[in-house]
Amino acid sequence: MTSLKNAQRGRVREVIATYGKCMELISMDPNFHEITVGLYVKDGIGTVWTFSGKPGVEKRVEEIRDQLVTLGGMVPVDGTHNQATFPDGEMYDRPLRFLLRQAVEKPYGTTHPEGRIEIKDLRSPLQIITTPEEIDGRWIYRVTAEGEYKNPKMRVRAVTQGFVRYGEMEKVDVDAVTFPHGGRRDELIRLVLPYARNVTGTADMLEAEALRGQMTTGTLGFAQT
Repeated sequence: MTSLKNAQRGRVREVIATYGKCMELISMDPNFHEITVGLYVKDGIGTVWTFSGKPGVEKRVEEIRDQLVTLGGMVPVDGTHNQATFPDGEMYDRPLRFLLRQAVEKPYGTTHPEGRIEIKDLRSPLQIITTPEEIDGRWIYRVTAEGEYKNPKMRVRAVTQGFVRYGEMEKVDVDAVTFPHGGRRDELIRLVLPYARNVTGTADMLEAEALRGQMTTGTLGFAQT
């Protein structure tokens, strides 16, 4: 048992040295034999990795990488089946965590809806809309609301703050945010919007996931000493 754990730790150390830190770990892939899948990041490149050796796992890893591209606006790294990066080389910690979860747990081929970026608010009858605008060479995202509610501005401010907290964005106004590099990332906005509209619920979800992740890493021998 001790030799097995040492071997597991050795493999983990090798992967970390090659692909960087494990940014997110999904304990069970519901679309492929409930394998554990991780996203490792090094030098602006994200690598999808699993220690599973099940038949067909390489194709599954490539599917997950392709979903990072489709749902997150990333681009594949040439000559790889499991790596992707953002066009400008930027990297976002928390949005990538959300992105990997969607890429693994949603059925392969899932895409974002087309049209304007919007969602039904959970705390009011409002429809929350996020609109990209280019100003002085930077893209900002303006948050607005449609519908009848006693204080729509309060909900707009709350969602804006949610983007700052969970999208790692910068506030440029009470109702507008931008990514630090100033680029247009509509796919990430669509991805983060459901979390931004419900800050309390998202915090609870992340806490529960962190606990599950600790249990998984300990069981698999991922814990570093």
